[in-house]
Amino acid sequence: MEITHVYSISLGCPKNRVDTERMLSCFGPGLTPCETPEEAEVVLINTCGFIGPAVEESVQAVLDAAQAIEGLEPRPVLAVTGCLVSRYQEDLAKELPEVDVWLTTREVESWPARVSEALGRPVHNPAPGERVLSTGPSYAYLKVAEGCDHACAFCTIPSIRGPLSSRPMDQVVDEAQRMLNTGVSELVLVAQDLTAYGRDLGEKDALPRLLERLSTLEGLKWLRPMYLYPAGLTPALLDFIKDMGRPLLPYFDVPLQHTHQDILSAMGRPFARDPRIVIDRIRDRFPEAILRTSLIVGYPGETDEHFTALKDFVRQARFTHLGVFGYCDEEGTESFKLPGKVEQQVINERREELMRIQSIISEEMLMEFEGSTQEVLVDAPHEEWPGLHVGRCWFQAPEADGVTYISGPGVEPGAMVNALIDEAKTYDLVALT
Repeated sequence: MEITHVYSISLGCPKNRVDTERMLSCFGPGLTPCETPEEAEVVLINTCGFIGPAVEESVQAVLDAAQAIEGLEPRPVLAVTGCLVSRYQEDLAKELPEVDVWLTTREVESWPARVSEALGRPVHNPAPGERVLSTGPSYAYLKVAEGCDHACAFCTIPSIRGPLSSRPMDQVVDEAQRMLNTGVSELVLVAQDLTAYGRDLGEKDALPRLLERLSTLEGLKWLRPMYLYPAGLTPALLDFIKDMGRPLLPYFDVPLQHTHQDILSAMGRPFARDPRIVIDRIRDRFPEAILRTSLIVGYPGETDEHFTALKDFVRQARFTHLGVFGYCDEEGTESFKLPGKVEQQVINERREELMRIQSIISEEMLMEFEGSTQEVLVDAPHEEWPGLHVGRCWFQAPEADGVTYISGPGVEPGAMVNALIDEAKTYDLVALT
């Protein structure tokens, strides 16, 4: 068995993390993770290139790694992949000749051959769905599709990742069981638009059929769908989810991006009508539903009146979880050409104001759980406090929402325990077994 020392960084979204885990599997059981680039034979950096700040972070990560291994003999293989490469490969190759392997998002399947060539020795050829989990013993992401067919004016994803490409259902289910066999209890379904799954394959009701098959898998306790586009949350799909019940969680991650029809139309969103329609649709069927959304402030043409309407909507809708992002002007997008650009200071102020409103809502909603007993899935020990662990209740998605700090008998990574919610903070909970 060939031992390979690998240092890896995965930047950006969970979909990127899945790609990283797949690429790491090519080293087979001989994979030995390293803490620093200097210790490694292979340095793998999976980048994000969605918006300007992500591009800067990714470029800096590559520069730091290149500097760390400069002059080493033997020198580690430096491989860079991900959305940054897909977006700027020609420019990057000129500016960073020290990178040995460039890999776009559409070339991930060729990774074993490319790294084998760079290393000068064969590597493991992983089976479909084979991955090296990096999320710990409690949960795993399951990517069901790549790319996107929507044409949102602010988004670079279709140009980077291509059109919608759904994975074959049997392959997704086999990978899910493989992940569950490692002992994880939760699967988090991710795609650019989960509700579009199977549409490119001409399959009718593909998402309900996938959910149904996944729900029967041995070892699965929580099935969490993420990235549910509002246009795809039809009454029929919601009725199916209601009838299905656990392990499918009544957790709805619905990226609205804005709530005023003027701005939604300018964004080219696939659901530009009143977003209250989809929110009411969900809550009519799921009074206990947890709703999360993401919003963009400072989009070109957003006036004070538009922003006031957005604030009013947030106060009325009362999302449990909310992410607010300032608009980034990205060259190559349709929104880049739009007039009425909002000053950066105004964008920052609007984001802070919306988050202040949400912080009050979040704390009020979490306080309703005080004194109740909830299942908590334990993710990891707390990095600073011995005996304290970080976990999540069913209404807290990993790496997106707040957490539950938990201690007591039976609390260990990967365990699902019943715990008393002792205290609510602004975004987090404290629990005791």
